[in-house]
Amino acid sequence: MTVNMPLIHRVMVLAVSCAALCGCAGPKEGSILPHDVRLRPGDVVFRSGHGLTSRAVMLADNGGTYSHVGIVADSAGVPVIVHAVPDEPDFPGDSDRVKMERPDKFFSSVNAGAGRVMRIADSGVAARASRVAVAVYMRGTGFDHDYDESDTVRMYCCELVEHAYSEVGMPLTGGRRHNVDLPGLRYRNVIYPSDFIRSSALRTVSEF
Repeated sequence: MTVNMPLIHRVMVLAVSCAALCGCAGPKEGSILPHDVRLRPGDVVFRSGHGLTSRAVMLADNGGTYSHVGIVADSAGVPVIVHAVPDEPDFPGDSDRVKMERPDKFFSSVNAGAGRVMRIADSGVAARASRVAVAVYMRGTGFDHDYDESDTVRMYCCELVEHAYSEVGMPLTGGRRHNVDLPGLRYRNVIYPSDFIRSSALRTVSEF
């Protein structure tokens, strides 16, 4: 006697089969940064993540496009990105902190679904700002889970970029700050990634 397979079972089998045939079982890691983009010290870089934290940031940012920012620096002639990030340990027991990484890692498809590069006109000011960010990294600065920019003992991503440019006399956000009131999230005077997008001092070099 032939027994009909329940509909839900057949649908599940079909979905799994399609995923296997289409290569959808898991994302293949690679960099979303276009090969023709040449990063310069001081560039402000943006990415949107895939996780719940990234979605929460974009939701708080009134549906903003990006959830994370960093600043490009120079390391022995090689571009690197300095950024403050939680939940991306490089080794077991690694703390949430300010990191300095290769662009291909910052823009890894595992962590980034979209990206943007923005730049100020004055390359000298940009270079000095990038060196401020490197100094923040070198002192072992932790990630600021309180999102409080009243001190620089710990920093979150937007705070780091704004601090780097403020230290060289060119704050980028125009003093814009926001209050966050979401379930489980309550912060005051927070900088969003979109505040840099709105900066008149920055122009978009690449969006991808």
